[in-house]
Parts: sequence; structure tokens; C-alpha cells
Amino acid sequence: MAREVVRRALLALLAIAVVAFAVEGGEYGTSDLVRQWMQKKQLVATVDTLQHQVDSLKRVKQAVLTDPKVQERIAREEFGMVRGNKEILYRFAEPSGDSGKH
Repeated sequence: MAREVVRRALLALLAIAVVAFAVEGGEYGTSDLVRQWMQKKQLVATVDTLQHQVDSLKRVKQAVLTDPKVQERIAREEFGMVRGNKEILYRFAEPSGDSGKH
């Protein structure tokens, strides 16, 4: 009778070991697969965000290349340009340090 109990206990332990190996054993266990799934989900979200940024930049580039209003705004903001004869441009510049005086 004691021998039968030991045999059943060993079989139960062996069954538990087989199930544990099936779940976590091998090159990629269940926890590795879950970690990889989470990493993939994060990477897909990052790619989606970057794709949205690229699409926005393409729209801005197209506007800069083709939209006269955008081109004029950039010329005014970046280069201080004016249009027409009704505007007067005053530019105040700092004196340069190389004016010859020491």
C-alpha cells in the first residue's frame, strides 16, 4: 500500500513537471511570449504615432511648396519680408562687435 502511494505521488510530480515544462519550457515560454506581445503592442503604437507625424509633415511640406499664403507667412516671419508699397520696414540691429573700436 505504501509503495502504491509513493508511485502515485511520483506520477503526480512527473505530470506537474511535464505541464510546467509545456507552459514555461523551451526557447520561448509563456512569459516570454506575453512579454513579446506587449513589446509588439508598444512598437505598433510608436509606429502609428510616427506615421501620424510623417503625414502631418508631408501636409506642411506640400503647403510650403504650393500655398502662396503659407509662403508669404513664412517670408514675413522668418525673413522679415514685406509686400506692397503700403508697409514700411524698420529693422533695428545690434551694433557689431567688430566696429574697429577697442
